[in-house]
Amino acid sequence: MAQAAQIGKRMRVGELGLIVAFAALAAFSLLVTAKAWTPEYAFHAALFALGSVAAIIGIFKRYSARPAEWPAQEIDGKPNYNYGPIKFTSTIALFWGIAGFLVGLIAALQLAFPALNFDLPWITFGRLRPLHTSAVIFAFGGNVLLATSFYVMQRTSRARMAGDLAPWFVVLGYNFFILIAGTGYLLGITRSHEYAEPEWYAILWLVVVWVVYLLIYLFTLAKRTEPHIYVANWFYLAFIVTIAVLVLGNNTEIPISIYSSKSVIVWAGVQDAMIQWWYGHNAVGFFLTAGFLGIMYYFVPKRAERPVYSYRLSIIH
Repeated sequence: MAQAAQIGKRMRVGELGLIVAFAALAAFSLLVTAKAWTPEYAFHAALFALGSVAAIIGIFKRYSARPAEWPAQEIDGKPNYNYGPIKFTSTIALFWGIAGFLVGLIAALQLAFPALNFDLPWITFGRLRPLHTSAVIFAFGGNVLLATSFYVMQRTSRARMAGDLAPWFVVLGYNFFILIAGTGYLLGITRSHEYAEPEWYAILWLVVVWVVYLLIYLFTLAKRTEPHIYVANWFYLAFIVTIAVLVLGNNTEIPISIYSSKSVIVWAGVQDAMIQWWYGHNAVGFFLTAGFLGIMYYFVPKRAERPVYSYRLSIIH
């Protein structure tokens, strides 16, 4: 029976769609690599091409290894939770945390011993400082939020996470964004906006990843078997939606060319500064506060073995 099922196995629509999309992205990235105006931008375009090829290979390998049937939603009457993406993001969060703290230490030492930059432009204080803050906040903190949100979303809904490849696309796609942003800082590719340094093409990729992230969350909540949506999920949703609005508002820009990493912001002067810090302060409020409140509202009562005192007060909070 198992052999017969394997013989009848076919590519799913999602797998075929991703293969076509990544093939198109690889071809476009190779074109940009050949015609890029700067070697730094050509390097990033090449990374997109390599990442797309790696994604296609990964999809084919997963197709060969997976069974023909869709993953069971329940096993023996209990939800069959999808922990794979959660384990990946939990592990890589530790890596980014250590890397971010190490870069911060090097940057701090450079303030006392400037010669530690060894006259290399890639590791000057001006480039290491944004790398440190972004690695700690967005790489370490972002992966913690991805891991915990996927975990809490499933456990409080008593339902398997929506999507098959989609969760992996989100966690791998987000970390690819971190790679592009981090190497961009070292190469001098930056918008010069604090906490919002990545250029237009990195943000465009992040928007795609973030939309899929939101859809996974909404579809999982829609098929929940619990009657109400636990409060932690509202904080996670506030974090996801508000960060999307902030990033789109603060990155409303026009690329000079598809062959250039540079772009022009549509806001000018004082308006640009106002929108930048509307983004900056609310990014702290909703990335480092709302998302982590979602973590606390699940894990603190769980560890204390005490329920939330007042559901209504938690929503107001």
